[in-house]
Amino acid sequence: MNFLFYTHSLVSDWNHGNAHFLRGVMRDLTRRGHGTLALEPADGWSRANLLADAGPAAVLEFEADFPDLRARTYGAKFDHDSALASADVVIVHEWTDPALVARIGRARAAGGRFLLMFHDTHHRAVSAGEDIAALDLDGYDAVLAFGEALRERYLRAGWGRQVFTWHEAADDTLFHPHPGTAPEGDLIWIGNWGDGERAAELEEFLIGPVERLNLQATVRGVRYPGAALERLRAAGIAYGGRIANARAPAAFARHRVTVHVPRRPYVESLPGIPTIRVFEALACGIPLISAPWEDAEGLFRPGTDFLCARDGAEMERQLRRVLHEEGLAEQLARDGLASIRARHTCRHRCDELLAIIARLAPATAAAEPAREGAER
Repeated sequence: MNFLFYTHSLVSDWNHGNAHFLRGVMRDLTRRGHGTLALEPADGWSRANLLADAGPAAVLEFEADFPDLRARTYGAKFDHDSALASADVVIVHEWTDPALVARIGRARAAGGRFLLMFHDTHHRAVSAGEDIAALDLDGYDAVLAFGEALRERYLRAGWGRQVFTWHEAADDTLFHPHPGTAPEGDLIWIGNWGDGERAAELEEFLIGPVERLNLQATVRGVRYPGAALERLRAAGIAYGGRIANARAPAAFARHRVTVHVPRRPYVESLPGIPTIRVFEALACGIPLISAPWEDAEGLFRPGTDFLCARDGAEMERQLRRVLHEEGLAEQLARDGLASIRARHTCRHRCDELLAIIARLAPATAAAEPAREGAER
């Protein structure tokens, strides 16, 4: 089959976690013999910020890290009809411009031979529902929602014909342990500041405990305002700025523990949806401690795959345990990694995607080889 992905960006992961997952999915589909191509807007927000932050070298870095991936940019004059005509399956990410979302849906409704799915990996369905409600999804065959709570939101609102839960996962060909790397620091947190959705939580579950324990800690990510950077400095936390996602596994390997601090909309309105960093960290075999988060779908084994902390004081106690209690770090690393390998790799998600396609369009799914001329 020939897969066409309309994404906010494949090339840029600047404050754009979906790029992590999409890269892994496309790589696995390509290894299976399918054709894959990602289309992204030339003036996309994430791409523009990546170029402003790191320059054109960041694009060359992506191409070197992922030589098996193909991406093209589009502008106002791009021939979308030709791109759609060569596709068997089209997956449109929810950050795509609403007018283009509607245009692709009309092309499908007008007789397009491709299977069309809408992919939602964000919390706007609950935090800005009017934005999703305004999208024209009438021509779409299905919606892929990255959590059961989000799927239920779509069903209640009547958005989409059929809605499937399709969680994110780790590309374990990239995210895996580095056993030969010796830790250089205690704790690393890789995450973006965002729009203040977890400012208080970062203070309680990350900055405060690190400061009180006097840990050697590093924070990597973007969009940190001046006040946040000053607070990190005051707590003795090194701020390393942006990190390309392909560099994250080595960064995890150089530290002894990491934490999960979910954004507030997921905790309050979309339980069961972890950040993709949970999948990636556990895939790297680094012990993880999570701020309050309800694993409503039983994706993991809390207390076995990772530890939980109800408040800042408990986070401090759990960090002390992982860093000093004999055998605990090794047990968490081993069991967390086992859960990823058993259930949560991009290979698993591609199996799920192909099963959905077989259910929706058996004839399309039967056309296993990519059509001649497809992007590989």
